[in-house]
Amino acid sequence: MIVEPSPEEQVYIEDCEVCCRPIEIRFRGDEDGLTSFEAESIEQ
Repeated sequence: MIVEPSPEEQVYIEDCEVCCRPIEIRFRGDEDGLTSFEAESIEQ
């Protein structure tokens, strides 16, 4: 997965490359790279 770090929190949904189930991706970054990253299944 390639992400573009941004000072504002970025949130999007992407299908897992392995199981194809949807996951919610949240991340934030700065000029040095990622400062936070979370990935969570959104399937019940």
